[in-house]
Amino acid sequence: MARKLVIVESPNKVKNIAGYLGDDYVVDASVGHIRDLPNPSELPADMKKGPYGKFAINVDDGFDAYYVVAPDKKKKVAELKRLLKDSDELYLATDEDREGEAIAWHLLEVLKPKVPVKRMVFHEITKEAIQRAVNNTRDLDQQMVDAQETRRVLDRLYGYEVSPVLWRKVRRGLSAGRVQSVTTRMVVERERERMAFRAASYWDVEGEFAPQGSAGEAFTAKLSALDARRVATGRDFDDRGNLKSDNVFHLNEQQATSVATAVAAATATVSSVQEKPYTRRPSAPFTTSTLQQEAGRKLRMSSKAAMGVAQRLYENGYITYMRTDSITLSDSAINAARTQARDLYGAEYVPDQPRRYQGKVKNAQEAHEAIRPAGDSFRTPAQVAGALRGDEFALYELIWKRTVASQMADARGSTATVKLAVPVADSGVAQSAEFTASGTVITFRGFLAAYEEGRDVERNASNDDAERRLPKLSEGALADVLRAEADGHQTSPPPRYTEATLVKAMEEMGIGRPSTYAATVGTIQDRGYVGKRGNALVPTWTAFAVTRLLEEHFPSLVDYDFTASMEEGLDRIARGDEGRVAWLTRFYFGDEDSKGRVGLPDVGPTAAEGLQEMVEHLPDIDARAISTIDIGDGIVVRVGRYGPYVEEVVPAGVDAATGEVTAAEAPKDPRRATITDDIAPDEMTPAKARELLEAAEDDGRVLGQDPVTGHDIIAKAGRYGPYVTEVLPEPPAPADGEKPKRTKKNAGPKPRTASLFKDMDLATIDIDTALRLLSLPRVVGTVTEGEGEEAKAVDITAQNGRYGPYLKKGTDSRSLTTEQQLFDITLEEALKIYAEPKRRGRAAQPPLKELGNDPVSQKPVVVKDGRFGPYVTDGETNATLRRGDDPASITPERGFELLAEKRAKGPTTRKRTAKKTTKKAAKKTAKKAPAKKSAAKKS
Repeated sequence: MARKLVIVESPNKVKNIAGYLGDDYVVDASVGHIRDLPNPSELPADMKKGPYGKFAINVDDGFDAYYVVAPDKKKKVAELKRLLKDSDELYLATDEDREGEAIAWHLLEVLKPKVPVKRMVFHEITKEAIQRAVNNTRDLDQQMVDAQETRRVLDRLYGYEVSPVLWRKVRRGLSAGRVQSVTTRMVVERERERMAFRAASYWDVEGEFAPQGSAGEAFTAKLSALDARRVATGRDFDDRGNLKSDNVFHLNEQQATSVATAVAAATATVSSVQEKPYTRRPSAPFTTSTLQQEAGRKLRMSSKAAMGVAQRLYENGYITYMRTDSITLSDSAINAARTQARDLYGAEYVPDQPRRYQGKVKNAQEAHEAIRPAGDSFRTPAQVAGALRGDEFALYELIWKRTVASQMADARGSTATVKLAVPVADSGVAQSAEFTASGTVITFRGFLAAYEEGRDVERNASNDDAERRLPKLSEGALADVLRAEADGHQTSPPPRYTEATLVKAMEEMGIGRPSTYAATVGTIQDRGYVGKRGNALVPTWTAFAVTRLLEEHFPSLVDYDFTASMEEGLDRIARGDEGRVAWLTRFYFGDEDSKGRVGLPDVGPTAAEGLQEMVEHLPDIDARAISTIDIGDGIVVRVGRYGPYVEEVVPAGVDAATGEVTAAEAPKDPRRATITDDIAPDEMTPAKARELLEAAEDDGRVLGQDPVTGHDIIAKAGRYGPYVTEVLPEPPAPADGEKPKRTKKNAGPKPRTASLFKDMDLATIDIDTALRLLSLPRVVGTVTEGEGEEAKAVDITAQNGRYGPYLKKGTDSRSLTTEQQLFDITLEEALKIYAEPKRRGRAAQPPLKELGNDPVSQKPVVVKDGRFGPYVTDGETNATLRRGDDPASITPERGFELLAEKRAKGPTTRKRTAKKTTKKAAKKTAKKAPAKKSAAKKS
């Protein structure tokens, strides 16, 4: 009987697909990519000095790439070759996007099959889809492979040419990336806008009105104009706090209070009533981008967590392929959605004609259909509730609702706008005031019965379109004023990106593709360029330095339009409109035909100067200047080797503008202070910097001398908190003519160091307390363990550890409740603690903070202090707080997001080590076989 080998990417697909295909097919997984470009250091010795030595790519021979099978994939490759030997046909069933096509090509290159090969593609894992796919195969799409391999080569050239510049000029270990660096720049630019922002204050008046004699029909309205001149709102100010136009009335507190007083004493007249129909259409089905955005808004999932959950839903046959920028639905999916909407909500909720959505994303390139429930008929959330739970159920329900709603009727209703005139001559501000109230009444909910899209936080947003009903009013009718109050406001800075809004911006700008959104957002956080505060993405000072270097010396590499044009170039290669070698040649070596032409980017596929020439001809870069950010008032932030710090470049007592000394005595050396991780860049104002500098006056303050050693004891403010340490004397200098001895970097005695307790203050700590801290660990007493000849003396010590204060007796440790006990606990008290039964874990402590109910599990979420630090939990899932998450100030949204990420990873499974059964005698006689050497081959 003929055997057919089917190779998929993920092992999670194997069981279902094998079941749908039957016994004639053997299904196995490649477990992702089987080979990749090696690091140059991993190349064979004879290749390290050749044309492949720098990148593992021969840029002079058509950008030929040297691929090697990854060490952890060699066993898998051997297994696939063994299965292929016994097979009559090979089906490559990797995903039908560029990366999946490239994986299939690599499999062909490595396995070298001698049997017929077929490319099998599907967008969902259902029996019908798999059987259709196996009966409708195609050839490998070499153009898609070329596009993906071009992307891989491009990213290698970019990273290996630019990253070393960052190592030399900013800090070792940093990396640059074609999409990563541009995305980092987006976050940095938003923070720069916030740093430059200056708030403006403005006032308005809110009134509560009711038709005369009908106090039960009260409604609120806002002051909109004074003497027919519109009253200024937040949108009328620029980011410097100035009015954009002089044609608005800018109310201050005194004026607003006077108007409110006059309004409260007057009677209003309805001056205008307008009513117009309201129609709202459903959103299109999910793409990768919109799924990540909505999962972030509604389920508090990070982009990475959302894609992890979606991957599992796809692999287990619940949804279609989740990496797509298409919003179209197949005919069978449209019919399934319309049928379910009709069955669940009624025929009137389904329009006469199906809705067909047209994509707005330029060069939509991935799968051919939107993300939707799998199958020709959809399973409702109730039908999958027994199989799915937690995040998987919540995300499936979200996708199901969005898909069904996309084929439902519009929501309909009416929007009314009422204007009221109120005389305010007594205010001394104006003669008449106009108040406006708007209300929307939805008479037919349509698709809203199934689903309503979430919204991101908008700057200076109003809720004028909120659903509310206004009383029936007619022009000329009188209204009583029930209340009038002046209300003050401040303009708000541009909101920071969240993962959802960053992905949305990347898609709109054409930066990256569906398969890279989540990975890019995760990478800029993992590399230390961006941190999180709640859901908001906050750039680090390192990101400022790296972005500045790239902007000044590689401007086009972080240019948004240029980055988008590179994606378009890859799309042209995928369509066969352009060759990969010619495109890469122009990017790396430049375009001779373009020299002298105006308006071209500085580097890239249409550039006169290629990346190679740009790097070789870099001007001298001032590393100190690149890592310096001026925050004004004679103060700068510098990114140093050990972290960011503020420096007073113009000391107090010196005029920052003229350099004139204005004080009797100005300090000679600039003051410096470490910036702690909890201070965001937009919070680092000159005032905040001076606060840190003043606090740092105590940094390095000599508290006194240790009477035993004579060494100075100093108090310092470190990046991870205040501490005390001793100053060891410098080693003696070598005698004249004597060569200094070469010693290891960390050789020699280390100074004693101790962190301050939580209730201690750096400014008030004294020498006695410092010496007590440095005396830890303290011997509380000595006890005798054992009997007779085996009896021995054992010390009980009080120590301060990573997880808090504790006692230690030999290998037996017991927790203490307070840090003060380290100084005070007696031997008698310690023995009493040891006499108690040892508890596993610590005694239950009250939660540090309560965050409310989780949107997925619907269970209360709290912050607790655990053995390994603070964490959030809903009773089912625990998630450790990350660096930068403060237990006292963590927001509910951040807590829910951490839990969602933990759930998305799935349960932790640990492999059990197999029990060794080899006999000792066999061990003695066994000889180690010599390792065989094999020549490295290009594979």
